[in-house]
Amino acid sequence: MKIITWNVNGLRAVEKKGELNALIKNYSPDVLCLQETKSEIEQLHDDLKNKSGYYSFFESSQMRKGYSGVATYTKIQPEKITGSPLSSKLLDNEGRTLITEYKNFYLLNIYFPNGGKSEEHFNYKLEYYKEILSLCRKLEKKKPIIFCGDVNATVADIDLARPKENEGHVGCTKEERDLLAEFKKYFVDIWREKNEKKEEYTWWDMKTRARDRNIGWRIDYFFISKSLESKVKKIKILGDQLGSDHCPVFLEIDL
Repeated sequence: MKIITWNVNGLRAVEKKGELNALIKNYSPDVLCLQETKSEIEQLHDDLKNKSGYYSFFESSQMRKGYSGVATYTKIQPEKITGSPLSSKLLDNEGRTLITEYKNFYLLNIYFPNGGKSEEHFNYKLEYYKEILSLCRKLEKKKPIIFCGDVNATVADIDLARPKENEGHVGCTKEERDLLAEFKKYFVDIWREKNEKKEEYTWWDMKTRARDRNIGWRIDYFFISKSLESKVKKIKILGDQLGSDHCPVFLEIDL
């Protein structure tokens, strides 16, 4: 099974550029998980709502249009699809979560909050991390887990080009990294596991043309259950794929 995760920074925009169809043509993913779609389903034309060869599922922000949102395209019909909210404790009214249940595993498509706009939203981000970890551990009791998406933080200094300059900033805080360390106790950051010392990034600041100089951050991830690690055939950051300020990550796994 081939799974791709990609923060598209606007589903309609990336489709208009031709980059979404180019990615599908080049890699033919069985499942495509998109984040920051910035769209409600009624805003999408038919090719995006009913992409040929795929079942399509969408979550959008209930707060305001053009904000957040996730989409999952899957060639394999899932047994069940669940969106927001995550729980009665933490309502995800920003459309950040899609949980797809297949016969042998769960796939979670997640767009984690950035947390940079206010202290309140940063605290929401930390609670969101805790909720996702709790959810994944609960689901894993039934089936193995794959969760992917834009985590909006770095696990370690090696995951960004300029760690000292960004130390303590959102995305590099101790609070975020402590919570991601909790994730790594139970699940495998599979790209890093296969690329222990490699420095590759998945996001670049567009305003400063950081991509041209490869001054980036690795904030887009696949975390998987430890029981699935031996089944991974390939994990790759698709740094040449344009169309967004993020690039996709590709996972091939026997399931």
